[in-house]
Amino acid sequence: MRTLLLILFSAPIFLCAQFAPAAGKPGSTAIAYDSSCFKDWAATCSIRRGLRDTTQPDSGFVNVGDASAALGPAKENGVVSLGDGGSAILTFKHPIKNGPGFDFAVFENSFLDTFLELAFVEVSTDGVHYVRFPAVSLTDTVVQTPAFGYTFPEKINNLAGKYRVGYGTPFDLEELKDSAGIDLEDVRFVKIVDVIGSLRDTIAQRDHLDHKINDPWPTPFPSSGFDLDAVGVIHSSISYLRNPRHVTGKIHPNPSSGNFTISHCEAQRFTLYSMQGIAVYQGAIQEGINSIHVALPAGIYSIHLEKNNVKEMVQILSE
Repeated sequence: MRTLLLILFSAPIFLCAQFAPAAGKPGSTAIAYDSSCFKDWAATCSIRRGLRDTTQPDSGFVNVGDASAALGPAKENGVVSLGDGGSAILTFKHPIKNGPGFDFAVFENSFLDTFLELAFVEVSTDGVHYVRFPAVSLTDTVVQTPAFGYTFPEKINNLAGKYRVGYGTPFDLEELKDSAGIDLEDVRFVKIVDVIGSLRDTIAQRDHLDHKINDPWPTPFPSSGFDLDAVGVIHSSISYLRNPRHVTGKIHPNPSSGNFTISHCEAQRFTLYSMQGIAVYQGAIQEGINSIHVALPAGIYSIHLEKNNVKEMVQILSE
C-alpha cells in the first residue's frame, strides 16, 4: 500500500513539472525585443536550409526569408525559416561573455503563446567545436502535435521558440561552465538548429534527458520549421580581438579585404577558418612579417595560431 501511495503521489509531480510560463505571466523569463538589456545584435548569419518535410525528399526546401532577416534587432527585418532540421550560425561584432544572469536571447515569430516551433541552441568559441544547451521538453509524447497544434511554454526549457513574437528566449552561459572546448568569456558563434518535432522513432529528436521533443509536425509549407527573427546580446566582451595568452602575434590590417600580415608571432603555423568552421587557408609562419593573400567573401573568420600543439585564436573581419 505504501508503494502504491508513493506512485500515486509522485506521478503528478512529474506530469505537472513546470518551467517559466508565457510572456507577461508571473515568473516568465521572456525578454521584450525593446528591452534596454540588449547591447548588441547578430552581425552575420549563415543559413543551411531544411526540407519542408524531411520524410518527403521532393517536398522542396523552405524559402521564406534569407540570412539578412536574422541580422540586427528583433521585429525589424522579418524572419528566415530553417525547415526540418535546418540551422543558422550567427556571429557578433563583439564576443558574448558569461555575465550575471542571462547572456543572450533568441527571437522567433510565433503568433500565439501556445503555437511554438522549437530549436536547439549551441555556442562556440572557435566555430568548430559547439556546445548545446541542455534542453528539456516535457510535452506529452503519446499523440503527435499537429501542424497547428498546441505546445505550452511551461513544458519547455532551454529551447529557442519558447515565447511568442517580440519576446526573446534567454540563455545563460553559466549552465555550460563544465563544458570542454569552449571559452565562456569569448563566445563568438551561436548556432540555432530546428527541432524536427516528429514522434517517429527514425527521425524523432530528443532533449538531454532523452525525452522525444514533440512540436508541430509535419509543417510542409514554405515557412516550415523554426522561424528565426534575431539574436540579442546582453553581456558582451569589451574588446573585439582577444590577446592570445600563449602564442603572441599581430594581424594587420583588421578588417581587411583578405590581404593581411601576421607579424611579431611566435606561432609556427596558422589555419584560417570560415564562420562555418571550414578551413579555407593554412600555412607556415616565418620570423618577421608574413604576407597573406587570399580571396575572402565578406564575413567574419578566425585564424588559429599554433606552436608546439598550443593553439590560440584571433578573429578577423573581411570586408
